[in-house]
Amino acid sequence: MSKEHAYRDAGVDIDLESTAISALVKNVTFRRKGQYTMMGGVGHFAGLIDLGTLALAMTVDGVGTKMLVADRQHDWTTVGIDCIAMNVNDLYVMNIEPVAFVDYIATDSLSTEKMAQIGKGLNEGARQANIDIVGGETATLKNLVTGLDLAGTCIGIQKKERIISGDAIKPGDVIVGVPSRGVHSNGLTLARNVVDAHDAWDTRLNSGRTIGEELLTPTRIYHEVLEITGSVKVHGMCHITGGGLLNFLRLSKYGFSISNPLEPQEIFSWIEEAGDVSRFEMYRTFNMGMGYAYVVPEDEAGRICSMIKGAKVVGNVEEKPGVRFMGEEFHS
Repeated sequence: MSKEHAYRDAGVDIDLESTAISALVKNVTFRRKGQYTMMGGVGHFAGLIDLGTLALAMTVDGVGTKMLVADRQHDWTTVGIDCIAMNVNDLYVMNIEPVAFVDYIATDSLSTEKMAQIGKGLNEGARQANIDIVGGETATLKNLVTGLDLAGTCIGIQKKERIISGDAIKPGDVIVGVPSRGVHSNGLTLARNVVDAHDAWDTRLNSGRTIGEELLTPTRIYHEVLEITGSVKVHGMCHITGGGLLNFLRLSKYGFSISNPLEPQEIFSWIEEAGDVSRFEMYRTFNMGMGYAYVVPEDEAGRICSMIKGAKVVGNVEEKPGVRFMGEEFHS
């Protein structure tokens, strides 16, 4: 019998991470005086700065241990897309238009070929998101970093009245799920742990692709958001990243019930079965086929489903706080 795998056993403790972040945030109390101050608090997908009639938004994220998958596959051409996607998607959820990006590379040694491939991915991500890469920083940190870490910061802008924070969400709204392209850039530590345990990097799925190739599929950039929010009444949006369905808790005090989930891609089924990973663990670690979600009035759901291929109503908003999956309470 195979060993049961969990994210914590693989080296990532989501609960500890949440506690540690809270410990950091509670000590960051200073607030700027004068103009251009912070809007709202910390904890949403992006931070906002008051520019009068406009809000400037900032977000930061990286590729994480997906870089180790790129190393294993000797293919770094797509991780730049992931880096940009993980940032711009966190702006889209607040209806912010991303405009500029800077990357940060920390490495123990430089490889011209690897840097060139990363650049190609960054360029493609910028094209998909329609943003400028205005600069970056590369640091060679021998004895501090092993390998290469890629991260970035993105800024966006929006008129204040067009920002979607989730405040309008109310019981009776429905949740429209949008398909992901697979694992994206979260949960790779657990995924790699399972693949390594079975030495399955070159195992072919029914699609014909190897598991290594599948894990390297770049994160989907949900650039259609800005068009949709221009014609559809949207109360809230969610990017399903680390923490899985628990990301909905960032949006509202109300509850979110997922009763008709999207079909997960084959790679998720393989990880769950090969690693004997519990269904609960899968849905709090991975996006499980749903990379993005819209929370809208019921009569608006059909319009979104007609505009996005594969989108469907997956659940609804309830009075009772929390997240429920197939009727069961979903805890952190």
